[in-house]
Amino acid sequence: MTRRVPAIFAALACTAAIGYAQSVISAHSGLVHYIEGEVFLAEKPVEPKFGKFPEIEEGAVLRTGRGRAEVLLTPGVFLRIGEDSAIKMLSSRLIDTRIELVRGSILIECVELLEDNNITVVASDHTIEVAKRGLFRLDAQPAVLKVYDGEARVGRSAEIATVKVKDGRELALSDSAAEPVKFDEEDGDALYRWAQRRAGYLAMANVSAANSVRRSSSDWRSSGWLWNPYFGMLTYVPYRNSFYSPFGYQFWSPRQVFQVYEPRVWRAPQQGGGGIYEPRYNSNLGYRTAPRISGGYPSAPRGGSAAAAAPAPSVRTSESAAPRQSSGGRGR
Repeated sequence: MTRRVPAIFAALACTAAIGYAQSVISAHSGLVHYIEGEVFLAEKPVEPKFGKFPEIEEGAVLRTGRGRAEVLLTPGVFLRIGEDSAIKMLSSRLIDTRIELVRGSILIECVELLEDNNITVVASDHTIEVAKRGLFRLDAQPAVLKVYDGEARVGRSAEIATVKVKDGRELALSDSAAEPVKFDEEDGDALYRWAQRRAGYLAMANVSAANSVRRSSSDWRSSGWLWNPYFGMLTYVPYRNSFYSPFGYQFWSPRQVFQVYEPRVWRAPQQGGGGIYEPRYNSNLGYRTAPRISGGYPSAPRGGSAAAAAPAPSVRTSESAAPRQSSGGRGR
């Protein structure tokens, strides 16, 4: 029995590595990644199963009662749906993702927008296109677009020119003559705070997921979704560099995550040579490591359900996972 223990641990390690490596490239937007409470897809209750992500097919409606849902769109873009809300998937193609806001409220968090990917929301006879990565809110009643960060382009009709709405501005969609005006970015609500927490959890999962790719020498050729078996969720992993979420959390690429695990320190020059940067050596542990990072990430997620894939879907896309200072409290 004693001899079998090392073999068992080796098998478990291999299983974990395989779980990380299985990032399935998705050709579509619309994976229902996480839910809380009452959520219905095509009028059927979404029943969370570990490692299973329902997909919203074109023409299908996802709605919430006393619940909330998180949907993965193109790589690096998260759609979060508030209580008593509904969306319809008009097109799930990555190059032309189109969603209709039927009722209620949604938040779109765009960490990265790949060059060939497009996100458009139809609401109140308007088309709202995500022009730059950022944070966007749409309410159906009254019909209003709020841009916390980034830029959106709003199309009204063939006769009226497209309107650009930039960060810190809102646009009333019910008035065809309305112009973007400033709004109080500190005025957050339950949906905003929930979306912020979710962003923190996903950023936490990103660190170990990106590091697993780095250590396994996997061929990570583009940004995408990667399954983290320890967190039981998909997370976003950029191709290179790193990106900040609009909420201030950092998503690392496999090429950059070494800065978390192996921060380099300056070694003074010797015998007239140039100084060098190298990882810290921890004499207590006996290997090179990083100091404990203070703050930045929330605790591990609790409650709710990951409605998500074990071999997991992955699609792939970076600026530099402690939260960066965001532009205000917004009701936190």
